[in-house]
Amino acid sequence: MISQLFVLSQRGDKIVFRDYRGEAEKERAEIFFRKVKFWKEDGQEEAPPVFNVGGVNYFHVKVMGLLFVATTRTNLSPSFVFEILQRIARVIKDYLGVLNEDSLRRNFVLVYELLDEVIDFGYVQTTSTQVLKSYVFNEPILVPSAHLSPLLGPAALSLPGIAVTKSVVASDPGGVKREEIFVDVIEKISITFSSSGYILTSEIDGTIQLKSYLTGNPEIRLALNDDLCIGRGGRSVYDCNFHESVRLDSFEAEKTLSLVPPDGEFPVMNYRMAQQEFKPPFRINALIEEAGALKAEMILKVHAEFPSSITANTISIQMPLPKHTMRASFELETGAVGQSTEFKEAGKKLEWNLKKIVGGSEHTLKARLTLSQESHGNITKESGPVSMTFTIPMYNASKLQVKYLQVAKKSGRYNPYIWVRYVTLSNSYVARL
Repeated sequence: MISQLFVLSQRGDKIVFRDYRGEAEKERAEIFFRKVKFWKEDGQEEAPPVFNVGGVNYFHVKVMGLLFVATTRTNLSPSFVFEILQRIARVIKDYLGVLNEDSLRRNFVLVYELLDEVIDFGYVQTTSTQVLKSYVFNEPILVPSAHLSPLLGPAALSLPGIAVTKSVVASDPGGVKREEIFVDVIEKISITFSSSGYILTSEIDGTIQLKSYLTGNPEIRLALNDDLCIGRGGRSVYDCNFHESVRLDSFEAEKTLSLVPPDGEFPVMNYRMAQQEFKPPFRINALIEEAGALKAEMILKVHAEFPSSITANTISIQMPLPKHTMRASFELETGAVGQSTEFKEAGKKLEWNLKKIVGGSEHTLKARLTLSQESHGNITKESGPVSMTFTIPMYNASKLQVKYLQVAKKSGRYNPYIWVRYVTLSNSYVARL
């Protein structure tokens, strides 16, 4: 069972705190933040998602720049606690419309009411927005779009109209409700490249998320690729599971899902593709070699394999350097805009950040390293691997497509707004030297 649950800002401010069992000190939030901020154990620069201090287990996830933390003295499954924290964040977002520090502070009474219904004496009761509507009656105070934090990211900010700040429970101004439904196909891609550029391992973890603002909960039909199949052949999907509201009567024959969407945001379908011949969105090439006594030179190239009509955002590339590296000077390509480099001496690591990469383009970084002593082995083996994080809106590597979404008509003039987005995120994108 969960002992405490709290939400912290990036500065460590305690925004929400609930002690369910009185098993741990009230100062556990401060102890947690100090531990995370100054983590230096096991040679890691960042704290792991679960750790133990003084007999208390801490579990944490970061959502929209906020730290959602649960503590317990019992031996709980980490995956269970992480899922609960993510679901709590999703429920709060359903009610508030947007999840950030400002919205939490404005709606702290509503948030505490939600937490008391979700968890009772440390035991989870429900995380369903639809069920909670029967027990939670406070109206949310919506945050104006002008106050939105950039932490929402480019994918969130691409939502049309005021969808970013819409609550599924708030009363609409003037009593007029805009009929809308949003479908997001979100894929997290994991790839490991060999030193020669071949793909060693590849996997896509995907989800089809749906958020409905339709009155009366009408039935909808969601059609996917005709060549989609569970197992082998065609565009194969493995480990596929569906939300409890989904009916699969016509899935095998027509690749169509039927459901009556509940209130709030929920995953219609989770899927996994492994060892598929999909085209990786980026190719990474790295070369490092000695350039004289106590000197080394490195060239790092990244090439975007997706169409030029698509742009990747918030790209970060990291590469561990030889442990005897003292200094590093960097040289970017001529005319480089929106790029920054940094040598992190504590971890002997370089970091290359790019604001955006247009499909089909290639970018190069050169570095000159100064070593404190000569390398006694292969300098390549002392470096790498190269890891990369990125976000690519309106792109999915698996090519899974939503062909159409139909809403059961309530009248001849009923014409709701339907929005479908795609986004690919990096989960583990690694290239060996």
